[in-house]
Amino acid sequence: MISNAKITAQGAYVPKNIMNNQDFEKIVDTSDEWIQQRTGIIERRIAQNDEYTSDLSYKAVLDLQQNYNVDLSDVDMIINATLTPDYKTPSVASYIQAKLGIKNSGAIDVNAACAGFTYGLNIANGLITSGQSKKVLVIGSETLSKITDYTDRNTCILFGDGAGAFLVEYSENDPSFIASSFGSDGDKGSHLYCSNLSKEMFHEELDNPGFVVQNGRGVYKWAVGTVPKIIQDTLNKSKYTIDDLDWFVPHSANSRMIESICDKSNIQKEQALMSLAYYGNTSSATIPLSINRAISENKIKKGDLLLLVGFGGGLTYSSSLIKWSI
Repeated sequence: MISNAKITAQGAYVPKNIMNNQDFEKIVDTSDEWIQQRTGIIERRIAQNDEYTSDLSYKAVLDLQQNYNVDLSDVDMIINATLTPDYKTPSVASYIQAKLGIKNSGAIDVNAACAGFTYGLNIANGLITSGQSKKVLVIGSETLSKITDYTDRNTCILFGDGAGAFLVEYSENDPSFIASSFGSDGDKGSHLYCSNLSKEMFHEELDNPGFVVQNGRGVYKWAVGTVPKIIQDTLNKSKYTIDDLDWFVPHSANSRMIESICDKSNIQKEQALMSLAYYGNTSSATIPLSINRAISENKIKKGDLLLLVGFGGGLTYSSSLIKWSI
């Protein structure tokens, strides 16, 4: 299907409160050196007690609006990717629709964890290209600090809070979207989870109810084995090859993991855009935060070819090959 969807604006927001590696030395058995060597994280942003995912989403959209001076009154769909919604219902997207005062917009949340933002972008492309929508806000936002167990040294050092937003609009000329891939290995869901109503999975009792639990080795092995295949599968659906890519934008989970993925995929490490070092793992927000940071550093230019790959909880994955159009 030929796309008629174009990315026309982007924005981001992170909380002001910074939690660095030295702060973790005071609460768990770890060190700044150990964290940096194994994850690449230096610091992360943490939401205030009264600051929730919808607050971060709203501020990311305001940043988008201010940066590009766009009118959002005619947005007809809001898609918010998150695994940390304020409420079970209403959705974060519905809350954002109300806060923005957009009268004629649909609103849905997408829970695909770290793959959520790319899923959201591809849904937006499908809605616009099929003629069901003209203007879609896609947001990735998380307050993972609220479901992080700060006594678990294996997970608490990883996660941070943040949000990023894209505006996707109908355009007959210069569409952004070229190809995509998606899938799930649901049988490996117990490698990365946060329990809710059910406290068991596949008849096995879950640990640490209400907090993020991760089998780091299991997720690492799955990602390094799976993501290079996703990269090739996505490119095979287009006329492009690895050599044509200007930027690779993976989910910022772990710098070692991303280096291994780059090595297996013949992508130069310098081409990988990450938000990990200063924001930590923000799940669905890592990809838009990575792009926002790269734009602020004058790396990404109009016409650049970007491959976005989200992967994580589910275990799910989703990719989007795009031509940058801003």
